[in-house]
Amino acid sequence: DSKMPLLSVPKEVAVGTAMLGVAFATGMLAGKRRALPHTRRFFGAPSGMTGKNSPLRQYILDHSLREHPILKKLRLLTADHPWGKMMVSCEQAQLMANLVKLIKAKKVIEIGVFTGYNALNMALVLPDNGRVIACDVNEDYAKIGRPLWKEAGVEHKIDLRIKPAIQTLDELWASGEAETYDFAFIDADKESYNEYYEKCLRLIKKGGIIAIDNVFWNGKVLKPRKDDLAAQSIHRLNEKLLRDARVNISMLPMGDGVTLAFKL
Repeated sequence: DSKMPLLSVPKEVAVGTAMLGVAFATGMLAGKRRALPHTRRFFGAPSGMTGKNSPLRQYILDHSLREHPILKKLRLLTADHPWGKMMVSCEQAQLMANLVKLIKAKKVIEIGVFTGYNALNMALVLPDNGRVIACDVNEDYAKIGRPLWKEAGVEHKIDLRIKPAIQTLDELWASGEAETYDFAFIDADKESYNEYYEKCLRLIKKGGIIAIDNVFWNGKVLKPRKDDLAAQSIHRLNEKLLRDARVNISMLPMGDGVTLAFKL
């Protein structure tokens, strides 16, 4: 693992990005009410070419990151939070925003909000009548980001639903919104991933995208332990996605692994 410090970017970026290589698994986001502090997830293999302290990852940040000033403000604010390491990496969030913009999305689902960095990230590129249905069970975290949603002028685009995500997804289905959403981002309790995926697939229109985070689970998917329900759940979904004729997929070695499922 390279020991090179994060000094090749401006100080405020280095402070925020230094913590982006690690994120805790959580049961708080969307489906569960208790966090699992003993379980960690890492962005990239520690000894890999793009590990969190590697020169190559610094090069990626130096030469590709275009972060809205208020996004940066929220990232740095989140970095100071005791659970700040749960935040999605800035380069991964940027890819999500680019995909949302590419497909001209108007209706987006996010499962797992935390302080709302990625919700803000996507709301910034949605049209004025666009909406992010933001699912979480912890309103305290979202209160950190809400003032910045307002400062960015996009608070009206973020519909925060504080209840188990399964309940919100069922309500969307029941209200006749099947196949009306353009994009979904799943980053919550891992044991519920398959259920989130199936319900999002019913809500996403043909040509829409479902992005599934943490599909590597710090490499634990290679040989999931019997007592690691999160790794088992993710591994089963990864195997299922490979053979799922309803979607085309791309599994990307970005962060802790993200799979893009394109609905056919």
